[in-house]
Amino acid sequence: MALLGNLGNYKNFGLLIIRVGLGIMFIYHGYPKLMGGPAGWEHLGGSMKYVGIHFLPTVWGLLAAVTELLGGFLLIIGLAFRPVCILLVINLIIAALVHFKTGGGIEEAAHAIEDAITFAGLIFIGPGRYSVDKK
Repeated sequence: MALLGNLGNYKNFGLLIIRVGLGIMFIYHGYPKLMGGPAGWEHLGGSMKYVGIHFLPTVWGLLAAVTELLGGFLLIIGLAFRPVCILLVINLIIAALVHFKTGGGIEEAAHAIEDAITFAGLIFIGPGRYSVDKK
């Protein structure tokens, strides 16, 4: 289609939109988790039992909250982009497993799965030109 044919010239701008949009949402979800304090982190980190890890739930919860909050910020600026995407994929896989293991099914796990697929693809694509990690 000729009308939309030239949009391929703006793929770096498209990557910027994806990075900023997802980054804002991960900050939005990560901030309350981080502010939840040790009790909240322990509850969040308790999700690791679904992958067979039963030790240090507070540490795992803190790491998950920091991954979402700091990862969201790093996504926006495009710094350490691929490592952040890898950490977010891991975080989202755990989130999806929690939904499945607690009886939520695909309906509740869909958002985490969709985000994990997006970040997995972004690992290969990279952050684009409008980033600190520009290539």
